[in-house]
Amino acid sequence: MSTRGDMLRLARQRRGYQQKVAAALLGVSASDLSRIENGIKDASDQTIEVAARAFKMPPSFFDQRIAVYGAPVSVHPMWRKKAEVTAGEMDAVIAELNIRTHHLRRLLDAAQVNAVRTVPTLDFDEYGDAERIAGLVRAHWQVPSGPLRNLTQIIEEAGIVVAHSSLNGSSISGVTFRVPGMPPLIVLNDSQPADRMRFTLAHELGHIVMHRFPTPDMEAEANAFASYLLAPSRDIRPYFGRGRVDLPRLAALKTEWRMSMSSLVFVADRLGLLTPNQKVYIWKQFSMNNMRTREPPELDFPHEQPTVLPSVIRMHIDALGYSVGDLAAILHMDAEELPAFYGIDAPVGNRGSTLRLVK
Repeated sequence: MSTRGDMLRLARQRRGYQQKVAAALLGVSASDLSRIENGIKDASDQTIEVAARAFKMPPSFFDQRIAVYGAPVSVHPMWRKKAEVTAGEMDAVIAELNIRTHHLRRLLDAAQVNAVRTVPTLDFDEYGDAERIAGLVRAHWQVPSGPLRNLTQIIEEAGIVVAHSSLNGSSISGVTFRVPGMPPLIVLNDSQPADRMRFTLAHELGHIVMHRFPTPDMEAEANAFASYLLAPSRDIRPYFGRGRVDLPRLAALKTEWRMSMSSLVFVADRLGLLTPNQKVYIWKQFSMNNMRTREPPELDFPHEQPTVLPSVIRMHIDALGYSVGDLAAILHMDAEELPAFYGIDAPVGNRGSTLRLVK
């Protein structure tokens, strides 16, 4: 279980402070802060009071005794932003994931998520084919052929919790956190367009289904899984027709299949619809139209919204009579930060079939 030092480190990393900067804010030496965070020295009440103000956390946060977990198996960098995630970004995201997981544990003391689907375990080393695995998942969930209209809903119905976050402004597009005794938690960077967020969500599902342990090729395998899950070859092939694969056709398919145009280029390529010269030409068209990082906004569609977490939060407020302040106190969180952290003002769908009160 955590110590005050562990919670101090968690709060510091959550706010993105390096140890030297945090030490100056707390009025202690960097070496003393290091000893506190490593459990060699106790944090004084005065240090905790200063830390609560500096890190915008209630003093009760630092006295929690919770399990603190390390880095997840995989982190998905932002599409076309950069290949690596910095240590500071990773620390901040791990801190947020620990806080969210602890919150979820507390929230589920009063509300239980009843999955109406199950998540199959299909190890890539055993099945060896992302297309086959994606097909088995769709069959297992008995989803209709063609585009997946709401992937978030399907995944939540399988007992996986989905959340949107700024992820502290990091270059991470999505991450999955699995800890003992808790449902898997997928956190998606909310700065992504809806099409790329769906791909990231499918990518993270691929890790949950296929990967128990990290492997050198796991990111490529999860990307392939996402592509086949969102656009099975047999289902999407007729949509390309017999004509040329060009930007207008990709734009039309984007609105139908809810995938980025760039992802659809890869789909066309795996279907054998592009010659090497055609691929070079179409990517040049993307560059000439400044579409490598941002596709035409008029083709955007609304983000899929998670409903399980907002429903649990809303149940505490509406059904159990908690105020935002009460809820913040239970979760050991700043009351001003809580609404944005959980999107309390966001519309909450009717998901009565997946939530029940624990008497």
